[in-house]
Amino acid sequence: MNFQSQFVKTALLSVAFIILSFTAVNAQSSEEYSFKVTNNTRTTIKKLLVAEAGKKYGYFDIGKGIPPGKTVTLVWDKSTNNQACVQYFKAVYSDGVESEAAEFDFCEDELELIFDR
Repeated sequence: MNFQSQFVKTALLSVAFIILSFTAVNAQSSEEYSFKVTNNTRTTIKKLLVAEAGKKYGYFDIGKGIPPGKTVTLVWDKSTNNQACVQYFKAVYSDGVESEAAEFDFCEDELELIFDR
């Protein structure tokens, strides 16, 4: 009887270990990359454009925009996880003015982009 009890305990520990292993792998694969954007201008940012060096600009969905004086946190789409850390960003303001492209390293922890005109 003692052998069966020991076997059951070992089996349960093995199953628990396997479940925890799958949970850890799943948590790593769902990691999100985020950054903050601060609008230090007097004009709403309506679009944020982003591109890798030499590539076509895409954009972040920022809803109705980023009002003056506000900071928002944005999350990269998982499809970009294999892109380069260095990306170029532009802001497009509600008055139609587009900022100069600025280079940012998104591998930095707690990155914040600050837009001043």
